[in-house]
Amino acid sequence: MEDLVAIAKIVRPRGLKGEVVAEILTDFPERFESLVDVKCVDMSGNRAELKIERAWFQNGRVILKFAGNDTVEAAEALRGYEICVPESDAVDLDDGEFFDWELEGCRVATVDGAEIGEVRELMRTGGTELLVVAGETKEFLIPFAESICVEVDVENKSIKIDPPEGLLEF
Repeated sequence: MEDLVAIAKIVRPRGLKGEVVAEILTDFPERFESLVDVKCVDMSGNRAELKIERAWFQNGRVILKFAGNDTVEAAEALRGYEICVPESDAVDLDDGEFFDWELEGCRVATVDGAEIGEVRELMRTGGTELLVVAGETKEFLIPFAESICVEVDVENKSIKIDPPEGLLEF
């Protein structure tokens, strides 16, 4: 089964004609303008294939109308589903740029070899993104900056950091 990348999450129905409101999970929302075939995955891993009939943006979210979903009940049944595309259709990034899902699960260690933990998520704060790293006894917030994250190897799920003094202490 092909790996998928989530680009939006359906949060609720909109109106009475089967439209849904979705949170945008991609840095490339313009892809909705030409996207037709998508896979939807719920929390249990159940998949459905849908065709986007119309998509438009409103208040920082995307409104979607799927072909054949013409009632509020059909829209309600999709609540909580993630809208996904195959990993092979993911947007090409520049060198030094990574998808959140590529960073999740990476082991984090200092350049000296001290194990810190595993990346649980990438937190967006409006400034520098933070790696949320689950250590053995506590969680660390590590700025995802080149000066600190000196080596990122997503293929081997490894990140080497050169932390400034005090970063790993509470």
